[in-house]
Amino acid sequence: MTMTRDEHLAWAKRRALKYLDAGDLLEAFTSMGSDLHKHADLRGIGRLMFPLGMLHVTNGDARELRRWIEGFN
Repeated sequence: MTMTRDEHLAWAKRRALKYLDAGDLLEAFTSMGSDLHKHADLRGIGRLMFPLGMLHVTNGDARELRRWIEGFN
């Protein structure tokens, strides 16, 4: 069963936030990027935003990484 763009995006966010809630910032970032790439309508959405997400991981800033994940639409 294929998910719509919105369903897939919601799924990707849920998965990434689970990792973030467990304290794994790098896996949250990686999961979000990987999952966005899995849907044809979302593949290009994060390319420009990925450096910002990685900056939050590098800085250990879980709050800003959460905002980054939740900000995709």
